[in-house]
Amino acid sequence: MIIAEWKPISEIVEKLKGHKKVLVAGCATCVAECAAGGEREVETLAPLLRMAMEKEGNSIEVVTATLERQCEPEFVEPLAAKLIGVDAVVSLACGIGIQCLAEIFEDTPVYPGVNTTSLAIREEPGVWGVRCEACGACVLGETFGLCPVARCAKSLMNGPCGGTRENGACEVNAEVPCIWLKIFERAQARGKVDELLRFQGTKNWSNSRHGGQKRVVREDLRT
Repeated sequence: MIIAEWKPISEIVEKLKGHKKVLVAGCATCVAECAAGGEREVETLAPLLRMAMEKEGNSIEVVTATLERQCEPEFVEPLAAKLIGVDAVVSLACGIGIQCLAEIFEDTPVYPGVNTTSLAIREEPGVWGVRCEACGACVLGETFGLCPVARCAKSLMNGPCGGTRENGACEVNAEVPCIWLKIFERAQARGKVDELLRFQGTKNWSNSRHGGQKRVVREDLRT
């Protein structure tokens, strides 16, 4: 899922100065699952913003709405009725949802209420671990389903560095296991350690964000 975290209230308030009526818009998918932008968070943030603005001497009306998702136009367009009289939106969706709102309602300022941080999996209640960097050149088929790009501090492609701790932890963060040790153990359990001896050449980073804006086109789906 996409993980996001609330921006500081002070940062949001700074953006809202001069606005009189604001819509706080939530998203009931990824950011709801990570407790950053679902209906509960929307209804929590709205009064906090109102009180923070009043403390600054600015009276503001705050209304709320939570969409099923903000990254698809068909889910976003019905929000138009809620925007009547609204002069700004604070979106608690991920960066994609925020941009989608801003494109559809281009005459209304849309401000992010969260920072989008990563693609992660829930490891336990309240804890999410990054599993994917969306690098555009997946190697999970060669690393037994464990990603060294996201889960190795150095994104090493051919085994662990020399700093792996005796207890199998990463030298950069002792609370994180060395993913290459886990890759080896999984390969060993499957009797395929020899596959790890195949040298992985220089990774193609051209499909990652470092190669400029990415655009995915599936001609078979285009109409």
